[in-house]
Amino acid sequence: MRVAMIGSGYVGLVSGACFADFGHEVVCVDVNAQRIEDLKAGRIPIYEPGLDRLVADNAAAGRLSFTTDLAAAVKTAEAVFIAVGTPSRRGDGHADLSFVSAAAEEIARSLGGYTVVVTKSTVPVGTGDMVERIIREARPGAEFSVVSNPEFLREGAAIEDFKRPDRVVVGANDERAKQVMAELYRPLSLNAAPVLFTDRRTAELTKYAANAFLATKITFINEIADLCEEVGADVQLVARGIGMDKRIGPKFLNAGPGYGGSCFPKDTLALIRSAQDHGVSLRVVESVVAVNDARKTAMARKVVKAAGGSVAGKTIAVLGLTFKPNTDDMRDAPSINIIDALQRAGATIRAHDPVGMEQAQAVLHGVTYTDSAYDCAHGADVLVLITEWDAYRALDLARLKQRMKAPVVVDLRNVYRAEEMARHGFRYVRIGARPEDATPA
Repeated sequence: MRVAMIGSGYVGLVSGACFADFGHEVVCVDVNAQRIEDLKAGRIPIYEPGLDRLVADNAAAGRLSFTTDLAAAVKTAEAVFIAVGTPSRRGDGHADLSFVSAAAEEIARSLGGYTVVVTKSTVPVGTGDMVERIIREARPGAEFSVVSNPEFLREGAAIEDFKRPDRVVVGANDERAKQVMAELYRPLSLNAAPVLFTDRRTAELTKYAANAFLATKITFINEIADLCEEVGADVQLVARGIGMDKRIGPKFLNAGPGYGGSCFPKDTLALIRSAQDHGVSLRVVESVVAVNDARKTAMARKVVKAAGGSVAGKTIAVLGLTFKPNTDDMRDAPSINIIDALQRAGATIRAHDPVGMEQAQAVLHGVTYTDSAYDCAHGADVLVLITEWDAYRALDLARLKQRMKAPVVVDLRNVYRAEEMARHGFRYVRIGARPEDATPA
């Protein structure tokens, strides 16, 4: 099939490359001319494991191309995906649909024969109706259908998620559109991937509901971790105990510094605003947002406490800046709030991240960026592990201690074992720890 992907950012590029790998003919479109030139030259604007090879292979095979000419791409396409950004609107938290609206207007001017227009961007309920209305008003006689096909891609594992998904959700209000989408995803049938067909509004809400539920699981276990610290329990064992229940499951039950990234923060807020517009109160989700926001600052207080009650004039080494491993995404990363709070408390920050330091420099200022975890630890009064990159899971603890001014480690991802840290002479503070595990014997 001939596919046009409007938007060559994270979702659009990954989706376009994967569709091309299925054998479809895909044109990725973007208004950013420099991005298109970079992609044509094989330079990938985002970090996603395996994406550079996937793009290169399919471009070489002639199945994947890049352009700024939206009209030409849309005119011959059988399916046109809208994969543009929907950031939180400044001031009220609603999803900003201006890019979606602009894409719909341009698509309307460029439609050829019957075309399925697919919203891949994460959008509030009713956005498909808006897109359909925009196109219908601009081109009353055009043959088209508007479909919702939300993405469920985890940064760092997006290619695997696209090719071996838990589910594909397609919201289509007519049979012809369903047939086109079924053919588009037919290559997944070999993996027996379930394709759930719904009406359009149900598909739109499914995406927001999924992200809100996962954000709730994260926030729940973080609050349980706080309780564990007070009552002398171990949150990792609690999480394992409840996660063995098949009704709950073990995923998203790792206590930490709070969720971040491009999806959960903006999507939970957008869901709350959508509900308010319809006179519905989502008190659980509202609490999740409030608790998660407060948690990041609370993690800074944990570091201050580990430093003896003050970080003024002290050096804090931070390992991991991105919101999760295997991505360079700094959007709403817990490290931003934590570092800002520590700097305001008078700390000097040294930091390292395997791939995220270039992105971090745009949002974190007054930070010394280092070439390795050991360089980062040099002269530090406290070392804080914020993002659980694999590179930090097996550090040479003797070497690490030797580099530090004081052997104090605050592990906000529970990567290490308390007894191992104690054996190496560290004062070790983790999340949801028993009080006796907080310091070496």
